[in-house]
Amino acid sequence: MVLNGSRRSRAHFDLPLLLLVFGLAAFGVLAVSVATFSTASEAEDTLLNYIVASYYGMRQAIFFLISPVIIGVIVYCPYEFIRRRSTLFYFFACGLLLIALAGEAAGVKAWIDIIWGYTLQPSEFVKLACIIVTAKYLETNDNPMGDIKGAGRLIMLVGIPWLLTLAQGEMGSVMVMVFVFGVMLFFGGIRIRTLLGIVAAGVIAIGLLYGLTVASGTDNYRITRILSFVDPTLVDSNATYQVDQSKIAIGSGGASGLGMFVQGSFSQLDYVPEDWTDFIFSTIGEAWGFVGSGLVILIYLLIILRMMYLARYTTDRFGQMVIIGVMGMLLFHVFENVGMTTGLTPVTGIPLPFLSYGGSNLVTNMAGIGLVLNVVKNRSVLSMPGLAPQTKARGKYYQ
Repeated sequence: MVLNGSRRSRAHFDLPLLLLVFGLAAFGVLAVSVATFSTASEAEDTLLNYIVASYYGMRQAIFFLISPVIIGVIVYCPYEFIRRRSTLFYFFACGLLLIALAGEAAGVKAWIDIIWGYTLQPSEFVKLACIIVTAKYLETNDNPMGDIKGAGRLIMLVGIPWLLTLAQGEMGSVMVMVFVFGVMLFFGGIRIRTLLGIVAAGVIAIGLLYGLTVASGTDNYRITRILSFVDPTLVDSNATYQVDQSKIAIGSGGASGLGMFVQGSFSQLDYVPEDWTDFIFSTIGEAWGFVGSGLVILIYLLIILRMMYLARYTTDRFGQMVIIGVMGMLLFHVFENVGMTTGLTPVTGIPLPFLSYGGSNLVTNMAGIGLVLNVVKNRSVLSMPGLAPQTKARGKYYQ
């Protein structure tokens, strides 16, 4: 339990978390440039020119330069506005999903065209919206899922964006949101039996969904991905090509890697499809080897542990749940992405936070960090046990 006036629970701007995130994102610009390196470019033999010569590297650099603005706006947004207007963010995100679905007939699918070839992926922003609205619910409910009415209301709140996202074919994003929802409920005080029941119901629902998609023949490539993971001999070799090439690329890096911008590398020859987006970890493994890959994973671990520490000493119920939600989102992304690039988990198309190319992904993750920093910045010693809603069950670890 946090003592009144504890130094660890004081309001402050958490610079260590910000530095870890920005360091990782800056490295992401370099990794994307390495992944899209081409000998046909006219770049001079300098790091900056290699980045400028990379189309995707330059675009990622632009997203990175915008990140401080995004974090600054969210950090200095009034905390009470975020807490009291959680449904506003929720309906805005759902509206973006509907816009994307309305344009699907024109081939837009899960993205919204903005300007100059830039697109917006609403399913990324919905993740944060679900975190905020779930945190708001848990703020005033010490026993989530304790009664049918409350459970139904919460499931409807998160179920609507889940279904809209699923309708866009974004199964990976739905998996992230379901995982985050479970993590928030766990730390929010849900009974283990109830949580296990929800998990069982979710598994059955997903099984039925896959059964319907197989019967309709509209989603067979996802079934192929699962079969290729369970038993590669059940599918054509083309179905396992991406993962096979990714493992070869990572293995070729050895202990210290082949180096950056190397001619004849898997990255330069484009042997690994999407190695600048979802499979960026294969580029990191090849260029920087086991040492570089291990360092990247260590930084992720430090970010996760830092957020756990901040949540541990945040006694405001809403803020605590927001931090846990963002932590769960990043944790699942890292675990699944590294797993699928190394063949340990099925391929789901989930990007690697702060490293994979993509504006929507980077902006969403930076916005999540901004929310965490906002919570910590607005912590007060007046929000102490007995003066703010507390977490039951597993709350003893987070009070």
